[in-house]
Amino acid sequence: MLEFPTWKKVMLWGIALLGVLAALPSLASLSNQDWPDSLPNPTVNLGLDLAGGSHILLEAERDQVAAKRLEDMEEGVRNALRGAEGGRIRIGDVSTEDNRLSFLLDDASQIDLARSEIEGLMSGTGPVREWDLQVVDGQRFVLTPTSAGLDNAVSSAMDAALSVINDRIDSLGTREPTVLRQGDTRIVVQVPGLQDPEALKELIGKTAQLEFKLVQREATLEEVERGFVAGGEVVAYADKERYGGGGVVVNRLGGIDGSTLTNAQQSVDQQTNEPVVSIAFNPQGGKQFANMTRQYTGDRFAIILDGEVISAPVMQEPILNGQSQISGSFTVQSANELAIQLSSGALPVDLTVVEERTVGPDLGADSIKQGLLAMGIGTLLVMLLMIVTYGRFGIYATVALVINVLMLLGIMAALNATLTLPGIAGFVLTIGAAVDANVLINERIREERKRGRRVVAAVENGYKEASRAIYDANVTNFIAGVLLFQFGSGPIKGFAVVLVVGLFTSVFTAVPLTRMWVAQWLRKARPTDLNL
Repeated sequence: MLEFPTWKKVMLWGIALLGVLAALPSLASLSNQDWPDSLPNPTVNLGLDLAGGSHILLEAERDQVAAKRLEDMEEGVRNALRGAEGGRIRIGDVSTEDNRLSFLLDDASQIDLARSEIEGLMSGTGPVREWDLQVVDGQRFVLTPTSAGLDNAVSSAMDAALSVINDRIDSLGTREPTVLRQGDTRIVVQVPGLQDPEALKELIGKTAQLEFKLVQREATLEEVERGFVAGGEVVAYADKERYGGGGVVVNRLGGIDGSTLTNAQQSVDQQTNEPVVSIAFNPQGGKQFANMTRQYTGDRFAIILDGEVISAPVMQEPILNGQSQISGSFTVQSANELAIQLSSGALPVDLTVVEERTVGPDLGADSIKQGLLAMGIGTLLVMLLMIVTYGRFGIYATVALVINVLMLLGIMAALNATLTLPGIAGFVLTIGAAVDANVLINERIREERKRGRRVVAAVENGYKEASRAIYDANVTNFIAGVLLFQFGSGPIKGFAVVLVVGLFTSVFTAVPLTRMWVAQWLRKARPTDLNL
């Protein structure tokens, strides 16, 4: 009990001091004090309920997902029949009206071959059948999406959108956003401390769908207004002033989409010194891009972003290395935003803001003030009770309690964790757990003294026996905290983080740290009795 090697003392004091020092920048921030820039400044991030920020509710349209599935199926059918094993199967009279795909075989004798080629496209990747196939009049194929297939497509699109939004917000450098699904077609986004909610909406709301398509010709203003032409697709220029509201006619199917991009970043054109976006394709996309630029050298191709042409250059020479750049009168900021959108992936569906709330910092400041006041009053009352009840051992417990709170704050700052209003409740709970551990130890020491054990033996057995109960109780709490973090979201995760970290700090300060102090006192004072 009395033997505490120097290395162990240094280790325990070092851990405690590091935790306390890590808490100082957060204390300075919470009290609106300046912290020297030359010193490390890990600080605890405040959640939306404390720091204020933006709350946005986004919604997707099922009809858009259905339309995109029809377009993908049409292209898949054309490619499958074009490359059929028995030779190309020609079709005509293609229609996508009434949310179904229908087409007519030129040769009715190829119906079985066409069916075998198409059936592989109908099953999708899920366990349910996604398309129904009918043959009408012995020559016309009709593909109709099933309800279950559409539900699967919507769910997959929303999951993909969730991942893209997370990547985009993380790239902004904001800390601990909350992004989660609500219902079938909605996503909730909460970003604490964000000063520009309009920029957030613009960033996460853009689909960033990048396409490269061959240009047939320039479109007239009438065609742009009408929105379609026979045998092609009309796409307007993004820069309305520069091109007078005009556009181009591109091939409706084919081309290359942005799903094959592996990287996108803002850079500067070495010749014009203008901001551009440098892009790189994966091997498959690079091969497609090389074939396209090799086959159509001298022709124009349109770079289409979110349904608008941002550039339509002439392919002067084949691009064989899978790398290119996008120019289009960008500023550094707009080029960087586009690079973020492209590198994080395209949103598979348009998202509309249906609800927006901006939480001001005043409510959070009041919550912090009231929470700290409650924690301070509670802590002082607990300290007073411990000192009155246990004397010197109560003083050790109160000092350990203060170190415990500071270490908890410091570790959270070092982990870049977020403190929410439930997290403050977690602080209070941690204080209770730490005091409970000291009560168990001191009461056990009392029992050992009543049994007639000497002072040193009573203290040693008290710590030994009480530690078992302390560890068992905290293991149970640790499991609960991990489950809360795993399955919870937002404020629940904030509470779980404080709970789990607080378990380690409370056990550390209540058991080994106070034991070291008691051992040092026993070695120096050699008391014959304990005031417990």
